[in-house]
Amino acid sequence: MNTWKKLTQEERQQRIEGALHENVNFEKDTSLGYPASKLDNKVFYSDAPFLKDAPTLQAYVANPNNIGCHTIGSSEKAFSGTQKIEREVLQVIAEDIFKASHESYDGYIATGGTEANIQAIWMYRNYFMNTYQASLDEISILASEDTHYSIPKGANLLLLHRIPVPVHFETRKINLEALEYEIIEAKKRGIKYFIVISNMGTTMFGAVDDPENYTSLLEKHELTYKLHIDAAYGGFVYPFSHKQNSINFQNPKISSITIDAHKMLQAPYGTGVFVCRKGLIENVLTKEAEYVEGMDLTLCGSRSGSNAVAVWMILFTYGPYGWFEKISILQMRTDWLCEQLNALNIQYFRETDMNIVTIQAKHITPILAEKYDLVPQKHDETNQWYKIVIMDHVEVDHLSTFIADLKASINDQI
Repeated sequence: MNTWKKLTQEERQQRIEGALHENVNFEKDTSLGYPASKLDNKVFYSDAPFLKDAPTLQAYVANPNNIGCHTIGSSEKAFSGTQKIEREVLQVIAEDIFKASHESYDGYIATGGTEANIQAIWMYRNYFMNTYQASLDEISILASEDTHYSIPKGANLLLLHRIPVPVHFETRKINLEALEYEIIEAKKRGIKYFIVISNMGTTMFGAVDDPENYTSLLEKHELTYKLHIDAAYGGFVYPFSHKQNSINFQNPKISSITIDAHKMLQAPYGTGVFVCRKGLIENVLTKEAEYVEGMDLTLCGSRSGSNAVAVWMILFTYGPYGWFEKISILQMRTDWLCEQLNALNIQYFRETDMNIVTIQAKHITPILAEKYDLVPQKHDETNQWYKIVIMDHVEVDHLSTFIADLKASINDQI
């Protein structure tokens, strides 16, 4: 770990206060040109005594705007302090977690995984158009049917064709015969360029795709592609529970990664991360943003620098070993749940090294689903699965109560 380490509360507080000191201070500085200010003092009291020991809340009240991409070119100088914080977060994620070489990447803290995934699709669409003069009808998105809904949303926004690839019902693995069939048929229709979305933890199942399944077949049929990893859910789990995995930037075929901080990292909602290799993000430059210092290379434009502070605080409170310990505890709780389900002969799916257990709906009564807030795959009569996510608040006591109720429901049906 080059950057990531555990810091004391005093060290964290000093770092954040120093960053805010480097930013414009709307309360004290003469700043006439910005259409922004600190949070309204009639509602958010900047002199509240508890803020002194709460650096993340200090950042929210200060209201920094981290507009732009701070890994390339210049940026708005008024918010240089929180921009540095954002770069440190990206360095931890890109280099320490996903094994990129030093400063070989660009990226930013987005509003969530949905935006980050659409940013990737937008970037690759423009890359194919700029590099190969591709037309829209020559580009297609390739992803499994379990892929997050942000992918069809991005296809709709960017006017791209999408190919959903079937998966096997019980294993959630890509159906390789179906994948090759879809590739061949797409090629016949004139598709030459593929934006591949491979999952590191699908939303419903926590399934992890093998990206080689896509790349080997596309190379076999001599087709051009760019590979994006949607690690929105699994990015803060899988690299720690399965340390020998190769789904990272050491794989030269992987060009970008999405990670959500507001899922496993427990950052405030509206906090995702997009990271890509150098030389790609320039394809989404909005030249018309002339009043913005530097290059506007992000989908959302203005975004809160306090979200970067929140992610930084979490990462440097735990450090890499503290985070590994937390994930290990969640894995043990997930193992325990699976052992109980096995004893009851309950059919379920669990990706090894992930903390989602998805139970076949035939075992779950409506009463159980409502009592434990189980999330269905579909909110209608065709639903076939319910998922349990082992988060920090889900303890073995909760799981034990659920198992007891599940056992009772089984006995009632006998």
